[in-house]
Amino acid sequence: MIKFDFKNRTAVITGGAQGFGLDIAKKFLEYGANVIIWDIDEKELEKASKEINNNKLSFNVVDVSSFNDVEKTSKYITSLTKIDILINNAGITGSTAELWNYDVKEWNKIVEINLMGTFNCCKCIIPNMIENNYGRIVNIASVSGKDGNANASAYSSAKAGVLGLTKSLGKELAEKNIAVNAVTPAGAKTRILDQMSKEHVQRMLSKVPRGRFLELDELSSLVSWLSSEENSFSTAAVFDISGGRSTY
Repeated sequence: MIKFDFKNRTAVITGGAQGFGLDIAKKFLEYGANVIIWDIDEKELEKASKEINNNKLSFNVVDVSSFNDVEKTSKYITSLTKIDILINNAGITGSTAELWNYDVKEWNKIVEINLMGTFNCCKCIIPNMIENNYGRIVNIASVSGKDGNANASAYSSAKAGVLGLTKSLGKELAEKNIAVNAVTPAGAKTRILDQMSKEHVQRMLSKVPRGRFLELDELSSLVSWLSSEENSFSTAAVFDISGGRSTY
């Protein structure tokens, strides 16, 4: 198994109390990083902290859709340490419905968390990375942002926006020692599937040539490389991990 050296690196992982975020946190801790997980669910954060039981893990209750919340927490952290790695993982899928029947408030909430949350975290943390001449940012997007899922137009649109943000930001930071990339996973058995109807989940699975859901460890391994010093060239790129579903 390939292992990366994350000693003396500090990583912030949003949506880190469960699913992809929690598995990435465990992997980073295994590699020696100091890990700070952000989530809006304090009970899940406390549960995750007790489960991992590692003094290199800490957490903050943060609503990534609130710029003031993100800015305040980022300033507090950077007053104590530098931030080397940012994993923008926080997201919700929302309910499934045709666009013309979609609730406007829910549509806006999905965009605020998935897209604006990514913007807020990048805007607040990147200045610290520039100051320290080092950074690795990985945005957890979705195959939905590439292909679009019927009855999930809000989520698909928000994740497509994350891909555009990644490509633009990566180019803006290309002359600095900061890499910005995105990954586009297919469905995995995380709590986010609970927000979808069984029919929608089955339709998603039927599109994957591999014929199964993504394993958490498969995603966290890819994210680990993108977050490491070994990734010294790739930036402004989208890395597919959809089991053959995507056509580009």
